Amino acid sequence: MELLTIASFLGAAIILTLAPGPDNLFVLAQSIGKGKNAGVYTTLGLCTGILVHITAATIGLSAIIYHSTLAFNIVKYAGATYLLYLAYKSFRDKGGKFDLKTEDSLNYRALYKRGIIMNLLNPKVALFFLAFFPQFINYETGSVSVQMLVYGFLFLFISLVIFVLISLFAGKAGNLLRKSPTISRKINLVQGTLFAIIGLNIAFSQK
Repeated sequence: MELLTIASFLGAAIILTLAPGPDNLFVLAQSIGKGKNAGVYTTLGLCTGILVHITAATIGLSAIIYHSTLAFNIVKYAGATYLLYLAYKSFRDKGGKFDLKTEDSLNYRALYKRGIIMNLLNPKVALFFLAFFPQFINYETGSVSVQMLVYGFLFLFISLVIFVLISLFAGKAGNLLRKSPTISRKINLVQGTLFAIIGLNIAFSQK
């Protein structure tokens, strides 16, 4: 693995992670709606999901989703249904005002699990690893599995840093928005809209 190749990978990974997508929009929605800590715990869940995808790609399990339309559709529609369910819950509570004091009593374990489920039920993540990583693999030198793991953990680190930063900034933005009673009552509506967009994006995704 050459340093130039690694640098190219890091640059591409940063750009791709910053681009609007299901994961960073999900973190954004949780942070705005429930505060920065909710975003951070959701981030930890998403990164745990990424770790599973890294392992699956390394041992070849992700290829099953790539080659099987049935497997792809099962994961896709399960993920879309889950996101639309979260959107429904947010829309149902759209009239409720967010209380800043409730942030300390949030169920962080549930948020962590939500992040894992969200990531694992997005088949596009598995396909991303299959399409993106091989571009940087040198098949003539070194173990392909080891290279996949190295790139996987570099991508995991980048995702963790960027998602945490999104959580911090979105959390502060959410706190400012919630100071207005009118806007505060719309926070759940905004969050639900983001969940719905992500869910529909996954539902209509193609291999």
